Amino acid sequence: MSKAKQKGTLAESALVKFLQSAGFPNAERRALAGINDLGDITGTPCLAWEVKNHRTYQIPAWLKETKIEQENAKADYGVLIVKPNGVGTSNAGKWWAIMSVEDMTNLLREEGYGDKH
Repeated sequence: MSKAKQKGTLAESALVKFLQSAGFPNAERRALAGINDLGDITGTPCLAWEVKNHRTYQIPAWLKETKIEQENAKADYGVLIVKPNGVGTSNAGKWWAIMSVEDMTNLLREEGYGDKH
C-alpha cells in the first residue's frame, strides 16, 4: 500500500472511530467503488463523507469530488472532512467539516432551524 493510501486509510479509520463514539454506531469505512465512488464513510443516514489527509489543501477540487460522491450515493448531503496539518488522528473531532452554504442551510431547516421553504 502506498504512503498516500496509508494516510487516507488512517484518517478514515480515525473519523469512523470518532463518529462511533459521537453516537453513530453504524459508521464504517466504505469499500472502494471505483469510478462510481460513493464516499469514504457509510452508516450515517443521508450523508456522503469524503475524507482528506494531505499536506496541501485543494478545497475546490475536493468539494467537486464530494458533490459527485453525494450524487452517486444518492445522499441528501455531502460533507468534506479535512484533517488539518498538526492535528492528529486522535483529535478527529477537531478536523474541518466543509459543505456548501446551501447544503448547510437546508440541513439546518430540515432539523427545524429557520423557516422552511
